[in-house]
Amino acid sequence: MTQPPLLDVNDLTVEFHQGRRTPPLRAVDTVSLSIAPGETLGLVGESGSGKSTIGRAVLGLNRVHAGRIHFEGRDITHASSRTRRALSARLQVVFQDPYSSLNPARTIGQTLTETLLAQGGGRAKGTGERVRTMLERVGMPADTADRYPGQFSGGQRQRIAIARALMPEPRLVICDEPVSALDLSIQAQVMNLLAELQRELDLSYLFIAHDLPVVRHLSHRIVVLYRGQVMETGPAATLYDRPVHPYTQALLAAVPQPDPRMRRARPAGRTPVTTATAPAGCVFAHRCPHAVDLCRTERPVLLPLPDGRAAACHRTTELTSAGTDRQSAPHT
Repeated sequence: MTQPPLLDVNDLTVEFHQGRRTPPLRAVDTVSLSIAPGETLGLVGESGSGKSTIGRAVLGLNRVHAGRIHFEGRDITHASSRTRRALSARLQVVFQDPYSSLNPARTIGQTLTETLLAQGGGRAKGTGERVRTMLERVGMPADTADRYPGQFSGGQRQRIAIARALMPEPRLVICDEPVSALDLSIQAQVMNLLAELQRELDLSYLFIAHDLPVVRHLSHRIVVLYRGQVMETGPAATLYDRPVHPYTQALLAAVPQPDPRMRRARPAGRTPVTTATAPAGCVFAHRCPHAVDLCRTERPVLLPLPDGRAAACHRTTELTSAGTDRQSAPHT
């Protein structure tokens, strides 16, 4: 029997008002996604695509214009402040910047204990031991609790931020670009830590990033966003290895690839960057090398594919067939 989703987002729309004479900016446009218990859903796209806005809407930090958000079967779209405080025990976040996310005037122990205070457990017996145990679980020595954030590197601070998020034993952690500010070697260590913690604690992640290879490393499924709309979604390995939507191909083509053979094998996905106004149809049409007149006049719907993916492209069937033909053609 299939488990119900832990997080279920339906037709989410988020708008930001820019003044009475200026139409609102639609940052998220009818996005639907779900996360099962123990699953990682990767949310990827360029800056400004709406990734972090979705995460903040789930956390109640951005107002929802339309659509519904259900967590553990409960509608939290417009939850009150009291409900949000109660939710924080099961819904936590790790932010991007490890330098600004920790209070420099408080010890690490105080910061981690503060998370429990909101749940009424900050003064409970054994809290200090719980803090030290959690710090050791994320790879930090127990005496970290007595020190201040300024005494640690960026990678160490992010480990501490992860420990803070896990203190109330949440079910879902929203990871908003958690490794983008770190060196590559440290990125890998933090990613491996997140994967290990997921296995140990049966966590679910909404993993937000602009780097598709980073998202693929940790995610079970991926949602690709552009201008607040879903372009493609599906199993991580399939979407990464055989992207259908031209925008997903463009994201992959932009990733540095040191192996010349791998570069030649990539689909031709590079497209010119432009600031042109989005058309009435597909929001990617002004950058897409495969766009036709229909793309500029009618918004495509997510078309399901046999391999579990879906792509919002009028030419999905045609481009998928062409890609299959290229893969099956004999090499000369």
